[in-house]
Amino acid sequence: MKKQTALQFAILCGVPFVMVLGNSMLIPVFPQMKQAMHLTQFQVGLIITFFSLPAGILIPFTGFLSDRYGRKVIIVPALFLYGFGGLVSGISAWLLDHPFPLLLTGRVLQGLGAGGTYQLAMALTGDIFQSQERTKALGLLEASNGFGKVISPILGALVAMIIWYAPFFLYSIVTYPVALGVWFLVKEPQHKRKKESLTHYWHKLCDVFRQKGAVLLSSYFSGMVVLFTLFGVMSWVSDILESNYHIFGIVKGLILAIPVTAMALTSYLSGVWLSKHPQSCKAAILIGTIGATVTLLLVPLFTNIYLFMSILMLLGISIGIVLPPVNTIITGATTSDQRGVVTSLYGTVRFFGVAIGPPIFGIAQKYGIWAMFIGAAIITAVATVLALLFITTPQQQE
Repeated sequence: MKKQTALQFAILCGVPFVMVLGNSMLIPVFPQMKQAMHLTQFQVGLIITFFSLPAGILIPFTGFLSDRYGRKVIIVPALFLYGFGGLVSGISAWLLDHPFPLLLTGRVLQGLGAGGTYQLAMALTGDIFQSQERTKALGLLEASNGFGKVISPILGALVAMIIWYAPFFLYSIVTYPVALGVWFLVKEPQHKRKKESLTHYWHKLCDVFRQKGAVLLSSYFSGMVVLFTLFGVMSWVSDILESNYHIFGIVKGLILAIPVTAMALTSYLSGVWLSKHPQSCKAAILIGTIGATVTLLLVPLFTNIYLFMSILMLLGISIGIVLPPVNTIITGATTSDQRGVVTSLYGTVRFFGVAIGPPIFGIAQKYGIWAMFIGAAIITAVATVLALLFITTPQQQE
């Protein structure tokens, strides 16, 4: 990777890092928010919901717009909106006696901004890099996303030591330099972008899925399932670390970081390895989903904290193996004029997986730990079968 290209890519890696702060940084601060604003537990949950739903809904539309007008002209305003929404939430908490409604408005603005960030950074990376370099770059992008997941709860807890609403101001402090870097330093390749109507574009997208629907949908499903599994398991682990092992505070946060760190590191290494062996993308997905299935079945067998966390680390490794090849297959399956909407649809699926994981695992707990993990293992096994039957590694497109 050339020096100038490396700088551009380093800036692009800031986009998924900033985006993943959106929810994870606030989770450690929920007790303070609940107390300061006199909220119920349901109302606290709306702080996540009002961010995630607008982001997931908007993602396909930003993909369409990026294919039509370019990536940067969507990413940069989206980042500024994301940071501005944080300011709205923070200022409302600072100045108002009853800040909750305006705070939620700020979260909606942040969610709308988040809808034009990570997936378009993936698409822009796919535009800039070709062939083997693309696979390595997408692995690094996924690792940046994973690093954000690792550090954001710690960062949120530290900043909230100033005052509980300080994390909202941090969004703009972190986001605006990244937005300026993307605008002024990242060079977007010039492509002829046709000014198509949404109807015409929809027909073209339907053609893409008619030709490559099996590989795209099975890849989407693999990516969604492993993130559904990760966040569902982590929400469960967060509870039992306190109830079963009496582990609290920063120690609990550090323990929770173990599987996520394993995922992020493996994503990087998987991307590097696949850049030299791109033909192995399907095999990597199969190895990862099989690994996830096996580790999910092993979790209920262990009560010793060290063995228990070792199994969860193996789950993180399995998930880290899956994500880079899925990204590579999705970005490489289409040409640049269609890549934005295809990757953005994948972003919606990822948001959906993350969103439904914790509540579904919460419901499944009522039926016992074995039922919960056997059910999760069946879902990852289905992803394995679909990947085996339908995923092929496409030729890299321009």
